[in-house]
Amino acid sequence: MTDKFLHPETLAISAGRPQAAPGAGLNTHISLNSTYRAGGEINYGRFGNENWHDLENAISALEEAQSTLVFASGMAAITAVFSLLPHGAPVVASHEGYSGTMSLLKRYHTEGRLEVRFVDITDTKEVISQLQGAAFLWVESPTNPGLNVAEVAVIIGEAKKRNLGVGFDNTFATPLNQKPLTFGADIVMHSVAKYLAGHSDVILGSLSVKDPALHTRLIEARTTLGGVAGPFEVWLGLRGLRTFPLRFNRAQESAAILAKKLAGHPAVKNVRYPGFGAVISFEVGATVEQTEAICDASTLIANATSLGGVETTWERRRRWERESHSVPENLIRLSVGCEHIDDLWNDIDTALTQG
Repeated sequence: MTDKFLHPETLAISAGRPQAAPGAGLNTHISLNSTYRAGGEINYGRFGNENWHDLENAISALEEAQSTLVFASGMAAITAVFSLLPHGAPVVASHEGYSGTMSLLKRYHTEGRLEVRFVDITDTKEVISQLQGAAFLWVESPTNPGLNVAEVAVIIGEAKKRNLGVGFDNTFATPLNQKPLTFGADIVMHSVAKYLAGHSDVILGSLSVKDPALHTRLIEARTTLGGVAGPFEVWLGLRGLRTFPLRFNRAQESAAILAKKLAGHPAVKNVRYPGFGAVISFEVGATVEQTEAICDASTLIANATSLGGVETTWERRRRWERESHSVPENLIRLSVGCEHIDDLWNDIDTALTQG
């Protein structure tokens, strides 16, 4: 049975294993080498590492990619993507999204490195109108933290009709909900630190592609820019990936229930939940100080940034200076983990009432 006929739950466990042989271990050893003897496949630690390949193969199987490259972080992966574009290239991207991407694109636009056309990614007509003469479309759907959803198949299709390259941040939806390469995207990015690794103990990124020539260009970008991942972090990332579907499915089920409960809570003004995924963003009828107090009042949920771990976290997103100003000051982003749903709701309800 080949990988393409296996379910994601099976792929996450079986892909990226060492070759089966009598006495062989089930897991790859951690290769803590920066230097290799001449004449082999790997010459230096910035060019390759035995641990990279197993995680890359596993992510490729989940995303239905031809190949994947791991990076030191999601931002290292994103920077590598935009490094492929020529100076001044027109890029279409959402005006709201992951703050790291937004900061990078705004800086590139100000410096003239790229001509970024910021759009409302949910307004399909606006997106299509800005594709004319562009070189690249960057899609994030759902967006972080507004959870806005684009008509991804439509806008990717329109981009490809115009011969644009398409990059896609699939961190929030994950390949359990959508596989952008099957829609025609050229590159799929993951902040592996989030759901794929899932234990809040590593920082990693990845890029998955179908085109071998693009793979080669991204290898060069990773090598020259130096965004290489440490072998121990990659080993931890692969170990976390083994339980990714179990964790994500549990968190997603809980998120759907919590979204409904939050919608009926008197302290909550607006709930943003696209109907899938494990992140909920909601606005409370409170001042900035009161919103911060709500996040501090929880005893089970951690008031912390980042997301996608087994533990539930939340935070007021505008506490970060570089967050998009379109994000309301009283918006709380809730990353639902794997705790019991009743315990989570009791903690949320208490914090909303007492905070």
